[in-house]
Amino acid sequence: MPEFLQLPREDRREALLVAAERSGRPLHLLEKDVWVVWALHHLFTGPHAQHLVFKGGTSLSKAYGVITRFSEDVDLTYDIRAIAPDLIEKAASPWPTSGSQEKKWSKAIRQRLAELVSGKLAPDLTKALAEQGLPAKARAEGEQLFIDYEAFGEGTGYVQPSVLLEFGARSTGEPNELRPVACDAAPHLPDVSFPGAAPQVMRPERTFWEKATAIHVFCAQGSFRGGDRYARHWHDVTRLDAAGFADSAAKDRALAHAVAEHKSIFFAESTPDGAPIDYHAAVTGALALAPTGRVRSALAEDYQRMVDDGLLVEDAEPFDALLERCHALAERVNAVARGST
Repeated sequence: MPEFLQLPREDRREALLVAAERSGRPLHLLEKDVWVVWALHHLFTGPHAQHLVFKGGTSLSKAYGVITRFSEDVDLTYDIRAIAPDLIEKAASPWPTSGSQEKKWSKAIRQRLAELVSGKLAPDLTKALAEQGLPAKARAEGEQLFIDYEAFGEGTGYVQPSVLLEFGARSTGEPNELRPVACDAAPHLPDVSFPGAAPQVMRPERTFWEKATAIHVFCAQGSFRGGDRYARHWHDVTRLDAAGFADSAAKDRALAHAVAEHKSIFFAESTPDGAPIDYHAAVTGALALAPTGRVRSALAEDYQRMVDDGLLVEDAEPFDALLERCHALAERVNAVARGST
């Protein structure tokens, strides 16, 4: 059986055209997905695999099939216990106990992670690409790793021909489990061998609380620090709900409080008037998932860009319907939290 990435360029293009026709997914998304899975295989068969956890929206799509939207970037946690054992051993608790200590830890962790990415992970990736003769290059930027590949097709420009591997190292990534990952094109081309991977993946219940609290912050602030491309979070929490993971996350009070505690320490945020955002309130009955006013319009625009580039395939719904689902979800999750206190 021929390996997809070893086929001549024109044959790879023709194969993806066939997969696009059979799947209904745009060629440029199927192509990028191959590189996402290849990157996961490389990382989770490498020397640092035991310390890595695959998380975020792409993990929901690739490892659990919870969402059908195309999720283009790879979020990874490098276990804090592996990158900063000295800090944890000297501390009175597993996490920083003051704001000044958090800043010290975060600065040290970011520096160590950037050194790991540029000094070990990027060179390993470059070597693997060269050894396999693949049409792509790797580059490191701080704690981020990019795979820039030669693309066959283009969409609207929303999705770039570059896979972002974004690393963090301020948690353990728990709870997690081993999950198989395959290319989206693979089922439609059974006579071609595509990359596959078996990463350690964050459980969807934690991903729900990670995304829900990020949305809660957006509703309070009216923006994300990362700029645009944030509508995916609203789509994802409703799909987690449809799959039953929102209910199980809401009932897992220990997990909810663990996420709130972790974010309170490492991701403290404030409202525009300077008031601190209370993550513990968000997980104990005051969760907000539906923004209003001007920020709702900005969110609607980002959502439409995502729809226009084909990221949602058949799973797109009117924006107002999405927000109604989020509002109902927040009410239900809040009711569970209030009933448990």
